[in-house]
Amino acid sequence: MSEGRPTLAGVAARAGVSPSTASLAFSGAGPVAQATRERVLDAARQLGYTGPDPMARSLRRGRSGIVGALIGERLLYAFRDPVAVALLDGLAEELTPAGTGLLLLSGDAARSGPTPEQVARMPVDTVVFATCGGDDDPLLDHFLSREVPVVAVDGPDRPEVALLDVDDYGGTVELARLLRDAGHRDVATVTLPLRLDGRRGVADAQRRAVTAYSDCRRRLSAAEDVFGPMVAVEASANLIEEGELAGRTLLADPANRPSAVIAQSDLLACGVIRAAESMGIRVPEDLSVTGFDGIDTPWLEGRELTTVVQPTVEKGRVAGRIVTDFLDGGRPGDVRLPVRVRAGRTTGPPVRPRS
Repeated sequence: MSEGRPTLAGVAARAGVSPSTASLAFSGAGPVAQATRERVLDAARQLGYTGPDPMARSLRRGRSGIVGALIGERLLYAFRDPVAVALLDGLAEELTPAGTGLLLLSGDAARSGPTPEQVARMPVDTVVFATCGGDDDPLLDHFLSREVPVVAVDGPDRPEVALLDVDDYGGTVELARLLRDAGHRDVATVTLPLRLDGRRGVADAQRRAVTAYSDCRRRLSAAEDVFGPMVAVEASANLIEEGELAGRTLLADPANRPSAVIAQSDLLACGVIRAAESMGIRVPEDLSVTGFDGIDTPWLEGRELTTVVQPTVEKGRVAGRIVTDFLDGGRPGDVRLPVRVRAGRTTGPPVRPRS
């Protein structure tokens, strides 16, 4: 065996065929006799040759066969989020049968998402912003400058990308009206991270209006269109623990407690409920709590959460179909999926209705 990495030319020489015949034997794309194919594969095994260099092959084809899925947080957090898991499952379900690989691009402890420098050399055919990106995300401009098609799930919301979202505004308006019709007037909200570098604290109205993620902005606007400006506490991640911290902030002062809390996710809503009940506040007798997503909530021990149900797995499948359309040379448009409100057992009338 010659020194260095075995080559296709070496395999062809060992098998006594031309390099083009050896290439066809590996790809299975041409009329090669079975005996010839077996001779080529046997020569490859003898030389330790495992197949054409995928990077070189992608350069020749102009395709890598890889779709990047951008996760705007550490994978540790993403895989604790049932919505992110269901979305990625639907995406993989659609792409895998087509022979397309899914590459997860995530952040680390210091930042949400990889840097442009980290992804600059990654050969991807399409990128899916799978867990939401800000409209000013520098990675978006990076991929667009490389002419890599972008599918944005819930954001970024820019004309240059194919946006796939759900009816965040309509679902939240319906949810807020359910609370208003029950008599609630003192309503607060717990938001998802409003920026790429989500910071916990009471959100400033001017900052969130300009810099919020698209889905957060729509859900916040919908709630405020029903109730007017409201106290909004920003969670730093979509975790139950973050919802609990936000809930303690909102409920700390008995004289100024809201009668209802609209949480922008089911995980955050479960955290608010955990905080309330640890403080002796009954749900829904003393406090109504709503969520958004429609995930299973075993933490509520059988109580069904009042929430907006979105088709998360189907959203992943639709994202996969948009990717396939891009790969086939299409120019897919934006897609908005419907949602529905589910009235559960975490909401009721306020203790002291106010006019």
